[in-house]
Amino acid sequence: MLIFIDDSGDPGFKLDRGSTSHFIIAMVCFDDELEAEKTAVAIKELKRELGFSQQMEFRFFKNSQKVRVKFLETVKKFKFRIRCLVADKSIIYSEELKSNKNSFYAYFIKEVLKHSNNTILDAKVRMDGSGDRIFRRNFFTYLRRELNTDEKKLCTIAAWLILRVMFWCNWQIW
Repeated sequence: MLIFIDDSGDPGFKLDRGSTSHFIIAMVCFDDELEAEKTAVAIKELKRELGFSQQMEFRFFKNSQKVRVKFLETVKKFKFRIRCLVADKSIIYSEELKSNKNSFYAYFIKEVLKHSNNTILDAKVRMDGSGDRIFRRNFFTYLRRELNTDEKKLCTIAAWLILRVMFWCNWQIW
């Protein structure tokens, strides 16, 4: 199992001065790594067909309706699941989450992985390369401690700069 995680929004709480009102963590789950590879190749081919740079990310809200539809038609051929957690920051009261960006990210990523209806077992989790090395090491230790037990291993964590298949994080869903 291979899982790609991305976020949308920010961890700030200055809601009246530019911070996003919601924070979203989304993941794409592939049961088969080969299926993930095929999906990535299809997205690369679509970029080439559309004349886009290979480094370009599909940002749903920035693309035209035609590009959005073409992207969805391309990826619908492949087998994957999507899970998403949307947090309304106006109802978060934890001082730790409100004041510590690293705790904020770690908590919500843990929650989207943890509440997966037992569909995630022994998964490799891939995240974008953000954060410094010390933060990532501490973060991955936290996730392993919080998610894995002697009876059940939910995931192994690895930092990896990913193709951002996570375009749908940018939908205005609230």
